[in-house]
Amino acid sequence: MTDFPLSTAEIDAFIDTAFAEDIATGDVTCETVIPEDARLTATMNAREVMVLAGLPLTTPIFRRLDPDCTIEFFAHDGDKVDPGTAIMRVEGKARAMLSAERTALNIVQHLSGIATLTRQYVDQIKGTGATLLDTRKTIPGLRKLGKYATAMGGAKNHRMGLFDAVMIKDNHIAVAGSVEKAVAGAKAAGRNDIQVECDTLEQVREAVKAGANSLLLDNMPPAMLRQARAIVDGAIPCEASGGVNLNTIRSIAETGVDYISVGRLTQSAPAVDIGLDFA
Repeated sequence: MTDFPLSTAEIDAFIDTAFAEDIATGDVTCETVIPEDARLTATMNAREVMVLAGLPLTTPIFRRLDPDCTIEFFAHDGDKVDPGTAIMRVEGKARAMLSAERTALNIVQHLSGIATLTRQYVDQIKGTGATLLDTRKTIPGLRKLGKYATAMGGAKNHRMGLFDAVMIKDNHIAVAGSVEKAVAGAKAAGRNDIQVECDTLEQVREAVKAGANSLLLDNMPPAMLRQARAIVDGAIPCEASGGVNLNTIRSIAETGVDYISVGRLTQSAPAVDIGLDFA
């Protein structure tokens, strides 16, 4: 996912929700303190090293309150910038700019935080041949944006939701009765995108034999990952997951797995520090 993922209608709905919880019936501070005809110019500045994501949302956010405001970008999504870098400048009605400020900053700080953490993981596995994946561990309502941010950081998007790929996990296997029965059910439904989560080497053997299209090797240490890879022998892609952090991902990648998925990219990435400084 490299194109901005939200349609115009989805962007409008996002802004509706954001403004409803923040502005609601009106910004009482601006309405009582700022003259109605006041204008100002503000620059959005990076205050730490970061990878940017979410900037396309800023224009519709500010223009929702001031359709005639002018906006100039000095950087773009996917750019890695240093502290002090000017990201964008807005000029318009002071009340509108001040009322929209927090919404614009919140989403860019959050998404840039995801992109920044993602880039750190991507850098850690550079040269190994492994590809970093995101997961479904996203804030409800922000999945498209969260996954877009990981793509800006250099990761590849995993399945978007439960609807676009079969992933047979331990609970599915428990209810179905076995790996073989679970895979057979998916195949009977005509699916050819069947991934099976494996906790043991025996499950790896069962999944390969049953005809899985890929494996999710869950919480396996590097030595065990190598054994699993030997069993698969390149027949289908293998993804490692669980226990992955910046200190462990390199050794996991060096086992030869094709993919490594990291939930914390979207689940717990810290927001970056960005300021909107008014002239």
